[in-house]
Amino acid sequence: MDNLEIGVILPGIDVQRRDGITLRDAARHTEAAGLDGVWHGDHLAVGRPTLDAALALTAAATATERITIGTGVFVPALRPLAWAAKQIATLQYLSAGRLVLGVGSGGGPDQWAAAGVPYTERGRRTDTALDLLPRLLAGETTPLHDTPIAPSPAVPMPPVWVGNASPAAIRRAARRGDGWFPSLITPREVAEGRTVLADLAAAHDRPVPTVAIGGTSALGGGPGVPSRDDLAAGIASAYGRPQADVADVPLTGTPAQAAERLAAYRDAGARHAVIGVAGPDWRTQVDLLAEARALL
Repeated sequence: MDNLEIGVILPGIDVQRRDGITLRDAARHTEAAGLDGVWHGDHLAVGRPTLDAALALTAAATATERITIGTGVFVPALRPLAWAAKQIATLQYLSAGRLVLGVGSGGGPDQWAAAGVPYTERGRRTDTALDLLPRLLAGETTPLHDTPIAPSPAVPMPPVWVGNASPAAIRRAARRGDGWFPSLITPREVAEGRTVLADLAAAHDRPVPTVAIGGTSALGGGPGVPSRDDLAAGIASAYGRPQADVADVPLTGTPAQAAERLAAYRDAGARHAVIGVAGPDWRTQVDLLAEARALL
């Protein structure tokens, strides 16, 4: 059976300050622990300080040699497409081809208003980006708004994982993606979504995209380590979902218990997991997650 690759979301600004850790430190620690990748989200006007995804991942890329550098997820439609292509090409170049481009079209209306992009155009702009990025990253001169543009340097197109569990995202992944990248869903939902994904991919005469899941974990115990109920309540509040529906999503307990839960996702068809860790010490949580990976 194929194994499950596990990456971790890089620490945000508050955690960096709390734990005295830089992004370069965090990326090196992840690589040394034996995990498979580091990831960073792409946010604008979300009510808290966040770093630019491309710049944050550049720091991680230049500090590591082996692991995947991933966007979880990048929102190309928030930007002029030529600028998005330039950012992606630069990150692919600086990481020596280790980029996985998680792509989304979500976020609240405030994010789109801050970027000056109509919220109703997010789907169309995302599809256009996915159609044209391969040509732009290959260095082909591509007309945008009647202006020929070819961002430099020319780089291999990274794998594209389409984020979200919505029917629209599954359709987009089947037609345009190399992967489907839902977050905070159960193994049953993964299996059901993969069945739909496979049918849609076959209808487009495409291979079935790989499945990657986004999750959250707080392993071990002791003061400051959130419980499963704490994490589930946070998910329910943030995403407007009933807590009962997400009660089993967080990874908690021992590394062995986390490995058992991750194996359920693997058995449901997932081949990658990208985990955001919670707890009083980011490095310790990464080490515990690496123990779980080793048990797989």
